[in-house]
Amino acid sequence: MWAVLRDLETSPLDDKHKALFRFVSKVNHDSPRISPEDMQPLYAAGWDDEAIYYTITVCALFNFYNRWIDASGVHAMSDEAHRIGGKRIATQGYAH
Repeated sequence: MWAVLRDLETSPLDDKHKALFRFVSKVNHDSPRISPEDMQPLYAAGWDDEAIYYTITVCALFNFYNRWIDASGVHAMSDEAHRIGGKRIATQGYAH
């Protein structure tokens, strides 16, 4: 994860996932300029419309949640709370 955050291009991710993360970067930083041509590298890497749709949706929802939390004054969870929540999700799933 840290290698991807530091530098996607030199990270150990395979080319298929690098293509997807390049697209996510454009969704985050330049979404008004996304065109059908931006999908071509994704198709060439093996992604289909459903995967692209879900990628856009997840990216958009995280942006929404982050902005809502920032603007509403909700306090971030502590690192320990994240660890506990991660363990609970890993053992019990999201719907419990």
